[in-house]
Amino acid sequence: MDAKVFWNVIGQYNEQTNIIQIGLFIFVISAIILSYTHKVNWAAKFALGVANLFIGIVFFAWYGIEPIQKYFAMPLYLLCGALFLFESWYNRNDVFKKPNVLQTILLLFYLSYPFVSLLLGNSFPQMVTYIMPCPIVSLSIVIYACYQRKNKLLLTLLTIWGLTGIKSVIFNAYEDIILLICGLYGVVLFMNEIKVTQKK
Repeated sequence: MDAKVFWNVIGQYNEQTNIIQIGLFIFVISAIILSYTHKVNWAAKFALGVANLFIGIVFFAWYGIEPIQKYFAMPLYLLCGALFLFESWYNRNDVFKKPNVLQTILLLFYLSYPFVSLLLGNSFPQMVTYIMPCPIVSLSIVIYACYQRKNKLLLTLLTIWGLTGIKSVIFNAYEDIILLICGLYGVVLFMNEIKVTQKK
């Protein structure tokens, strides 16, 4: 996929789903707040499950036009979504911990996504918004890091997509350097999980 096709897909998606994206963004943020305040511990995982499924079904299955979108990205997001929903039930009592300094910085990076896209000269609809593949995975990695119990398969899949942030140079989507940073953080989280497992 070349850069022009990449941005055309984004433009079409944003134009036709902008209202849904706003609603989903409010839903995700509200769920994170519920988990952060310990009112509904599983809410953030559930909302991220819905968001990842939405990206898999709508962005990649519906608007995707390239084989890599249909046969790599779509299954990855569908599996991430399903695993988040499973985690929201299986580890529903897992407490959402207060983000540390690094996690807070990464959350601010996520919130800066559309503003960085605008600063880079993009404009709606051909710009990065909050409910898009790379921002959603960035958010998913950081929020999942705030939980004590982690599914290694889910963390691996999120990290794999996070590391695809290297494509930011290929598609002139330099805002996805945020994704790459979150992907590298995902590697650190995964290595920590391996160490914890080995100690048991």
